[in-house]
Amino acid sequence: MKEKKIQDEFGHGLKLLAKSSIIVFIGIFSSKIFSYLYRIIIARSLGPEVYGLFSLALMILSLFVVISSLGLTEGVLRFIALYRGKKEQDKVNFLFRVSLIIGVISGILFAIILFFSSEFISLKFFHNQSLIIYLKFFSFLIPVSLLTNFYLSVIRAYEEIGWHSFIQNILESSLKTIFLVIFIFFGLKTNAVISSSFLGITGMFLAAYFVCKYKIKISYNNPLKNKIKKRKILLDLFAYSWPLIFLGIIGNLFNWTDSFTIGYFKTVLDVGIYNSAVPIASLLLLPSVIFMQLFFPLITKEYSKKNFKLIKDLSQQVGKWIFLINLPLFLIIMLFPGVIINILFGQEYLIAENALRLLSLGFFSMSISAISTYLLSMMGKSKIILKDTLVFVGINLILNLILVPLYGLTGAAFSTMISYILFSSVLVYQANNELGIIPLRRKMIGIFLSGLISLTIIFILRKFVLINTLGLIMISILFVSIYILLVFLTKSLDSNDFLVLRGIKNHILRKTSPDNHRDFLKD
Repeated sequence: MKEKKIQDEFGHGLKLLAKSSIIVFIGIFSSKIFSYLYRIIIARSLGPEVYGLFSLALMILSLFVVISSLGLTEGVLRFIALYRGKKEQDKVNFLFRVSLIIGVISGILFAIILFFSSEFISLKFFHNQSLIIYLKFFSFLIPVSLLTNFYLSVIRAYEEIGWHSFIQNILESSLKTIFLVIFIFFGLKTNAVISSSFLGITGMFLAAYFVCKYKIKISYNNPLKNKIKKRKILLDLFAYSWPLIFLGIIGNLFNWTDSFTIGYFKTVLDVGIYNSAVPIASLLLLPSVIFMQLFFPLITKEYSKKNFKLIKDLSQQVGKWIFLINLPLFLIIMLFPGVIINILFGQEYLIAENALRLLSLGFFSMSISAISTYLLSMMGKSKIILKDTLVFVGINLILNLILVPLYGLTGAAFSTMISYILFSSVLVYQANNELGIIPLRRKMIGIFLSGLISLTIIFILRKFVLINTLGLIMISILFVSIYILLVFLTKSLDSNDFLVLRGIKNHILRKTSPDNHRDFLKD
């Protein structure tokens, strides 16, 4: 009886994950299209050097925004949701008001710091005069970005996920892309990148502000009079938020170490070329990002009930899905890195071909370990994750400092690949040590063999096909078709997979008759 209950909960959880993943996929997919289009337009229309300047300026802006936030954006999200649950609206209003004031002051202060240090950063670290203008203009985006993040946290805390997804995933990137095309059409170059970025973020800020004001109707008034309560709120907020500053900084350093060291030892041109490979390889993180949106709260809820068997089954099943989706993309990138770079960014960026292969291997390993990371978070082992991240940021930096001067872009990519693979392995080991869960299933061997056989067939056929844009599309379709066929023939899908596939099919194809308007979870 208990076993049947666990199985029913498992099926329910799988369907819920599939449903949420479809919704999240739409938002993230739209965001990725515009974000990649924005980068590709800059890279192809304005050249590797301008693209490199943009990448470095974006890296520095992100770092300053993280530091200036003081970790309060996550604190606002947690405590507003908490106080709303307790129906303590006076605390919500006080928290929102005081956080906004602190955010404005901090944002302006760090904007001034970046503005006046832009020349020092540009010349001393990256030896490039042209970067100065980017940093000066981007400094004005610090308070705007910071306030936008505050308002978005409020929107999430009030569970307006549709608005949050639209503003963060679609509005900003689409506005930036539209304005960039307009400005380039009128002959602007450097100003096109700066102006489109500014207008995109400003548009996102205005949208978030108006949603908070007219949809959520959060008050700026401060009815809370009790000084002891005010002090308690502030102490709780800062106690929760300050460690997140370091986690945010470390996370940014992990993502940008290779670009930083290339910019320091080489040129902004090299940074631009290298950053053609990074967004392509990072596509391999997309499946894990999509599934993790609901996976974490779902397993956390089950952890509170001590349903360890259910957590293990869900972890292994989701791990299998991520592997199943990622494998064909990974193999296509490994087989045709130069073709993909040429199609998206142009021939000037083909130097990053080997870097793309190495980065893809690193990102592929990180996508698998994402589940282990969330399992540790579920158990409250955030300090372990923080220590791990610190260690491997250090390893990545040391490797980059040694290899970038010797091997350039390939050295940077190799450093990141090694760091990611080691980091992933440690996370999987720690989650297994704590919970006895490895996010892998035996049937993944059949999936791997299906991918390997498909790759071998395509490797032979590539000699007879001209690999241009159309050729790559055709050969990719053939590869995926063979891969899917072999996955079925090797019986790599189990009853749980078919349960979800039937649920997705019924959810998408359900008819308009009243009898068919059922909730997805009842399919």
